[in-house]
Amino acid sequence: MTTIAFRMEGERVVGSTAQGHSGYAEAGSDIVCAAVTSAIRMTECAVNDVLGLEASVKVREDSVSLRLPGGLSQSSESTCQTLLTALMLYLTELHEEYPQHILVVEED
Repeated sequence: MTTIAFRMEGERVVGSTAQGHSGYAEAGSDIVCAAVTSAIRMTECAVNDVLGLEASVKVREDSVSLRLPGGLSQSSESTCQTLLTALMLYLTELHEEYPQHILVVEED
């Protein structure tokens, strides 16, 4: 199962970590893993490449994590919250479709 943990500071999403293999299909053919990876990469590209921020991204063999930088302007903070909230919503909907393969949790 793939578990995605969203790190929260109150109502603010400050980052996420996805780890594990969904087990829907073999690695390389798993549509659930591909959907999770694609959504996380798109969010990271929007934050770092489009907005020009320096979110911390750590990729390991079985996990990927993203953490927002501190001291964001009000505009950047608002945009990042929109992106991360959309990511959380998308992955939660994916969980509803594939409940035995993906889990989304919030952590303080």
